[in-house]
Amino acid sequence: MVYSLPPAPEDLAEMADRALAAIPALLRARVRHISILVEEVADDETLEALEIDNAWELTGLYRGIPFGQASGAIHQAPDTIILYREPILLEWIETGEDLFRLVRNVLVHEIAHHFGFSDADIERLENEH
Repeated sequence: MVYSLPPAPEDLAEMADRALAAIPALLRARVRHISILVEEVADDETLEALEIDNAWELTGLYRGIPFGQASGAIHQAPDTIILYREPILLEWIETGEDLFRLVRNVLVHEIAHHFGFSDADIERLENEH
């Protein structure tokens, strides 16, 4: 898709929905009930909690019960992946990567890290089509 203006949050949200359907089945099976939100950049509280100094370095965040700690006895809000629009667009401009592929890779990275996959496993998953 060609954009004459930077993609809006709604564009990234629609792309994220399509990307979620296109992630490897191994990960898709683990995220049946997940919300995807698009925000411009991470807020100061999030950056501080993650010990990140530069908001442009954070393209996505998985918020949910840590892997292995979920309990079926307690009602829990659905896990959420937050995509940070401005850092994603900056990476898109800097790398020339296809925007859909970039959004898909952010989703794969966030889901895989949440479920304890190694960096090598994530790299293999990101390269799957």
